[in-house]
Amino acid sequence: MYERMLDKNSKPTDTQIQEYLGCLSYGRLNVMEEYLNTHYQLVKEIRFPFGNSYGWGYKYSHKSSHLCYAFFEKGAFTVTIQIGDKQAQLVEDVLPSLLPKTQELWKDRYPCGKHGGWLHYRVLADEELTDIFKLINIRKKSIIK
Repeated sequence: MYERMLDKNSKPTDTQIQEYLGCLSYGRLNVMEEYLNTHYQLVKEIRFPFGNSYGWGYKYSHKSSHLCYAFFEKGAFTVTIQIGDKQAQLVEDVLPSLLPKTQELWKDRYPCGKHGGWLHYRVLADEELTDIFKLINIRKKSIIK
């Protein structure tokens, strides 16, 4: 259902990305990008990382520090965030205040290090963006005080 853009030889245009995601998801992606632009010195690159199963997406960085990926899907997008061992306790501290979906994704994260891991967060509702912003801010503090 949420097929990704997997043709590595065909870099998608902005119009193709918008059509593929659909109005709601593309709007959410824009909200996320506006947040990142406001809170970080944002660098955005279109990439096809991690082999053939992830597909095309945006890599978002603060200067040269990686923040997250947003992978394009039919009718959605998935944000992939790596939380390191040093940040894992900070996630645990805020976990009770996060959505049940976020709590479940943290519990089922793909391990990285002793306590950290990769979260693959398919964004299907506006309120999920708030949790994603909190996770990104844990990964890299916002430049806004």
